Amino acid sequence: MIITDTHTHLYSEAFDEDRDDIIKRAIEQGVSRFFIPAIDSTYTKSMLQLEKDYPNHVYLMMGLHPTHVKDNFEEELNHVEEMLASRKFYAVGEIGIDLYWDKSTLDIQKKAFKHQIQLAKKYKLPIVIHCREAFNEIFEVLESEKGDDLFGIFHCFTGTLEQAHQAISYNMKLGIGGVATFKNGKIDQFLNDIPLKHIVLETDSPYLSPVPYRGKRNESGYIVKVLEKLSDIYNVSLDEIAQVTTENSKDIFKI
Repeated sequence: MIITDTHTHLYSEAFDEDRDDIIKRAIEQGVSRFFIPAIDSTYTKSMLQLEKDYPNHVYLMMGLHPTHVKDNFEEELNHVEEMLASRKFYAVGEIGIDLYWDKSTLDIQKKAFKHQIQLAKKYKLPIVIHCREAFNEIFEVLESEKGDDLFGIFHCFTGTLEQAHQAISYNMKLGIGGVATFKNGKIDQFLNDIPLKHIVLETDSPYLSPVPYRGKRNESGYIVKVLEKLSDIYNVSLDEIAQVTTENSKDIFKI
């Protein structure tokens, strides 16, 4: 059984004490593909080191996270452009809009999001979207950029069924993680109305641990709990969930 974690921050400081153990545990659970989203330029070096240490398992993205879109965002976007021009990445991400932490930066967040979508199109790459309290704003930008060359993953999808269909209409897979196991997560109530071909698995570790680890540091090996939840929701085997979601990830990342 090959399991793909389409979104894990393995370079995070939260793993500095036991990163190798975390990765080894995940691989033992069957998680053999780790896709690594970027945050900003301060993490690039550690991301590249992670890829060097685990060349058969780690696949890097490049992008500027919306909560890190600050006064220096143009400088950060230049870094993203330079990196994309210099070597292979598997997606532009994570990018998007976050209005939970700071609404005052909405205009520059939209500008950075749109610019990075255009970079993804230039390099024929998927985008990986971060959306927090910003579905309308995200959809507005996606509407302006829609087309066959726009595709990717709606990371940590927590919207309604209607919003799920809208995201899928823009060639997005839905990234499903620990929230699906929460009692108040809500998405488990309609997920079985979404064909499995539109779903990919993720942890967003070290964040959003699934039940029974909620409130603790998340790790990629815990994706098995998400797998089990989806097996219940879709009433199919763990193997089938793993196989279909991994194939879906290959459709997106082309590897």
